[in-house]
Amino acid sequence: MYLYILPPLSAPDEVRHYISAYRLSSQLLGEPATGEDGKVRIREEDWFLEDPERVYQAAHTSAGELATDKAGAKDAKVLGQELTEDTYRLIYEKGVWGQEEARPENGNSTVLSNHLPVVTTPCAYVMPALGISLARLLGLNSLWLAFLGRLMNLVFFITATYFAMKRLPFGKEVLFGAALLPMTLHLSASFSYDGFIMAGIFYFTASCFDLAYHAGRVRRRDVLLLALVMAAVGPCKMVYAVFMGLCLLIPVRKFGGFKQWAAAAACVAGAWVAAMILVNGQTVTAYASETENYITWAGEAGYSLELLIHQPVKTLQMFYRTILFQTEYFHLTMIGAYLGNVDPVLDVPYLLVLLFTAGLLGLAFKKPGEALVLTGKTRVWIWFLCLGCTAALMFSMLLAWTPLSSRIICGVQGRYFLPFLPVFLMTCKNDRIVLTKNTDRSILYLMCCANGYILMRLFATVSMRL
Repeated sequence: MYLYILPPLSAPDEVRHYISAYRLSSQLLGEPATGEDGKVRIREEDWFLEDPERVYQAAHTSAGELATDKAGAKDAKVLGQELTEDTYRLIYEKGVWGQEEARPENGNSTVLSNHLPVVTTPCAYVMPALGISLARLLGLNSLWLAFLGRLMNLVFFITATYFAMKRLPFGKEVLFGAALLPMTLHLSASFSYDGFIMAGIFYFTASCFDLAYHAGRVRRRDVLLLALVMAAVGPCKMVYAVFMGLCLLIPVRKFGGFKQWAAAAACVAGAWVAAMILVNGQTVTAYASETENYITWAGEAGYSLELLIHQPVKTLQMFYRTILFQTEYFHLTMIGAYLGNVDPVLDVPYLLVLLFTAGLLGLAFKKPGEALVLTGKTRVWIWFLCLGCTAALMFSMLLAWTPLSSRIICGVQGRYFLPFLPVFLMTCKNDRIVLTKNTDRSILYLMCCANGYILMRLFATVSMRL
């Protein structure tokens, strides 16, 4: 229902993720994927998703390819970028069985998209690309194409999270609760690679806990699986590589000795490094070597790595002010405020934010007769990893998204904390706060009901926003 109420391309940066999946779909089908300046080729009728109001007209590029002619036209609004009653009406009138009239008149079957794909690993878009490919092979229209692509992304998230819950030796209910948050559902039911990242980190966490607290020994296939997951997720957002530290919870004896442990550690870390060099090598080198940085969205200069290194006090002040003034925003946007394309109108009522928060704590606290698994140094180590990942997230946005005139770090949102929210909540279990009754099933059911209310409220809000 989140997939349908918040329609295609309504999630943050979803249009770029959609184009990335479309490019991979063309590669899978053996068709030309890109044209001039790296722009992605799409079917003529799929132009509807990027320009439902028909603002642009077709024109030829210098290479003779068809693209949009921006001369004399205002920027087109992407379908779902700003949800209004007109968006729902447009989707209803077109219908999933409708056919958009091809705009170019010379018979060309493809045009160039206005949006550039995301520079990241293609692994993040395999499932949505399969959905897009299916729609193209069956000759379905653009809405079918968009919904099938999103549905396949959701199927992957559900499947991976299911296997993560199945493998977790404890804390299954905590992971289930985090997966039921409005923001989690919204992102996983879109083209965004956030769903892929969350599912990957969830499974990586579950695997580490299973090997540390349940499995008798670590097999080669376990090490290979950890390496593959980190190599797939790492290039999407390199900051989550911090959670390779969870592997250190696995006792050395389970590897068969220190040499085997060192070889396994090198395998996992090496897979991540190799993926980073292969996918993000040029980007990392550019940030490391640039002495000047320009923030496009702000139209002014930004921070460079050299500047931050030579002004550590200013860097610490930026971190302090961001935490001081943005903590509430992080909490709200982690649970579900500002859904859609970071739209403040499409929010979850604060009372329900508190309800979801209380529900997560209820799932995390110790139940009668429950054993305490994570204790002492283990909890401190997990807190250190969560803090390190948070610091890495903030530092990356300070470098990539924050202009010099800003007093806080820009661009950090609560959704970035969702991948490690379950493991953090698992450390909240202690002997001092023990619930008198196990109400996990009731809490999860209540969270499902709350999501139902939120969906009705979102639909009503959009329908009334003319």
